[in-house]
Amino acid sequence: METNEIVLKTLKDAGAPLRPGDIAEKAGIDKKEVDKAIKKLVAEEKVISPKRCFYAAK
Repeated sequence: METNEIVLKTLKDAGAPLRPGDIAEKAGIDKKEVDKAIKKLVAEEKVISPKRCFYAAK
């Protein structure tokens, strides 16, 4: 599974908005990789930011 898919799955499983650091911790991947994945997923409109620095699956 690639990083984008892992991040999206982690957000869906969480059921609540998470910070990038929390996503990295739960998924077991580097925070920098999470940041890159979030940026791409937001551009693809698969992830939203309900409040500053928090992200949730759409």
